[in-house]
Amino acid sequence: MATERDVHFMRLAIGQAEIGKSTPGGSEVGAVLVCNDKVACEGFNEGELHHDATAHAEIVVIRRAGNLLQRTDLSGHTLYCTLQPCGMCTMACLWAGISRIVFGAGRGDVHHIYFESRHNNTVDFIRDAFRDDLEIEGGVLKTECAALYAKPDDPVPTSDPAHSDTRSA
Repeated sequence: MATERDVHFMRLAIGQAEIGKSTPGGSEVGAVLVCNDKVACEGFNEGELHHDATAHAEIVVIRRAGNLLQRTDLSGHTLYCTLQPCGMCTMACLWAGISRIVFGAGRGDVHHIYFESRHNNTVDFIRDAFRDDLEIEGGVLKTECAALYAKPDDPVPTSDPAHSDTRSA
């Protein structure tokens, strides 16, 4: 169950998403990595900024934390993200040993362009990776987070390959 602390840190993630949205080359997914009630680092999607398809907000903060802490083990950390992590980001959280993932908007709250075509679910990845020690909490400030993204039935631009329809024909 979401706590006041979760709401506080999700608001910080929303702030990062807003910075990302207004940054050339950034985009509207924000993340905050927290340990012992302190922000370890924060960020937003930087894919176009760095010409790096892996520079999702979650990966950005995991990399920053690794550099700051000089280690790959992020046990004890909670990742707050405005959007349910995609498969790549979920696996990165698993590899980093993150203890808890808290997200705002989920797959059903936004347009399908934000997720990979197989529509694998974060919870499925965690279950299949045998990480029953990783806690996941979804829907924190869901409405505010979902407002950052295209709605399920919104028309989206198709000129960007990232916005191509990934559903099977």
